[in-house]
Amino acid sequence: MNLGTPIAIGNTAKIYLHENRIVKVFNDYLPDTESSYEADKQKYAYSFGLSVPKILDVTKIDGKQAIIMEYIKGKTIGDILSENMEQAEYYMNISVDIQQRIHMIAADTLEPMSGKLSRQIESAHNLDKRHKSALIKRLDKMTFEKRLCHGDYHLYNLILSDDNNKVTIIDWIDSSAGDIRADVYRTYLLYSQFSVELADMYLHLYSKKSGLSKGEIFQWAPIIAGARLSESVVSEKSEHLMEIVNYYCPL
Repeated sequence: MNLGTPIAIGNTAKIYLHENRIVKVFNDYLPDTESSYEADKQKYAYSFGLSVPKILDVTKIDGKQAIIMEYIKGKTIGDILSENMEQAEYYMNISVDIQQRIHMIAADTLEPMSGKLSRQIESAHNLDKRHKSALIKRLDKMTFEKRLCHGDYHLYNLILSDDNNKVTIIDWIDSSAGDIRADVYRTYLLYSQFSVELADMYLHLYSKKSGLSKGEIFQWAPIIAGARLSESVVSEKSEHLMEIVNYYCPL
């Protein structure tokens, strides 16, 4: 099948727009269950009435795993904001309101966040055995009510539709049943690596709307930073993540 030129290329897949549908074609090295695993998470979020692209099919295209889903015509809020920085608080407010709606959903049947974070920490090459042990102990002591967490929530995963100003949430592969404080810190951490001002704005707005304090959210700082080290981050960001881990878990 000739899908044309990808409209986006990620770490695990290429994204195509074909016949007014989004086609996500996965890389060969991934497990055979990758497409169904991701599709099931997106279906789960969709089942709760969240604005999420509908999964139309899980199939294979030219021998590669693929997901075919609804196409949402519009721009990401991240792209919109990059051209209208004076409206940062307006769009950040919208994003926080949507994230809070996600966090209201109990998610007992989804993959547990703790297991996912534990695997990431164990696989992080930058961490030595003592750091890994300290972070896993912190993780094991955490108590929380399991809620739906997006896992990679930021303005570039929110699409504002051209026709009805509806915001759609994309990229659910990292979603889990976990602690909303961890999800919030993850978002804060992502923003802070590009703009401290935006990160602080986000944290202030989420804290104000939820009643959670910065201290409560930052209990997850070393765990989330340590887990992020397992991802493909450049050396400068790796150094910053190690600084966070060392600050909270000095050896």
